[in-house]
Amino acid sequence: MYTDVVDLREFYDTSLGQMARRILRRRIRQLWPDVRGEIVLGLGYATPLLRTFRDEAERVLAVMPARQGVTRWPPDGLGLTALAEEAELPLPDMSVDRIILLHGLEVTENLAGLMRECWRVLAGGGRLLAIVPNRRGIWARTDRTPFGHGRPYSASQLSRMLRDHSFVPQRSTGALYIPPLRARFLLGAATAWEEVGLRWFETFSGVVMIEASKQLYQTSNVRRKRRHRPVLLPVGQARPGYGVAAGFPAESREPG
Repeated sequence: MYTDVVDLREFYDTSLGQMARRILRRRIRQLWPDVRGEIVLGLGYATPLLRTFRDEAERVLAVMPARQGVTRWPPDGLGLTALAEEAELPLPDMSVDRIILLHGLEVTENLAGLMRECWRVLAGGGRLLAIVPNRRGIWARTDRTPFGHGRPYSASQLSRMLRDHSFVPQRSTGALYIPPLRARFLLGAATAWEEVGLRWFETFSGVVMIEASKQLYQTSNVRRKRRHRPVLLPVGQARPGYGVAAGFPAESREPG
């Protein structure tokens, strides 16, 4: 069940939420140091992590699930958020280069539909970054933060789920090693906690982060005379003229 958007916004306005935002942004930048000329999409409640890309990417936008609710973002300028059903994203096929999925996977009631839509809208050479609470971490064991709600994953569980939905895991890491407490002395040492945790205690991170690419081919059994043999068939072909959505041109983008 999705956490209400008001509760999510209030968490990221707290000192603990601001610290979590900074740490996650820093880790994402280590994975994606350059997104110039690319279109970045945030799904779930990913707006706390998107600001870092606004001056660099070609376009940044966010889609929030209907069951969660939506808030305006950014606070200045034109709004870049939309409300949609998680299994019906208002975007053309293969129209985005990067997807950040935060506060979505662990709480969705339609995992297959959500992942199918992620696969559909992601360009052929694009990347999906899934961020979920770590089953073995402290953050998943308390409901005082949004990371304590829904179903947590271990790194192996998240990797298997991505493979089951036609994604290929590329890199994995963790973040939020600091305990989810608002004590000022702890928050001031957050960077040190992250460095020590990443080096020595990666299994116990607060969140698991896996970057994945699209699997562009699937195996299908095709009947032939006298024998059966798996044949690789391309999937996810673009559909020209899908329509204009969120400022995109009518023609679909080709895989990179």
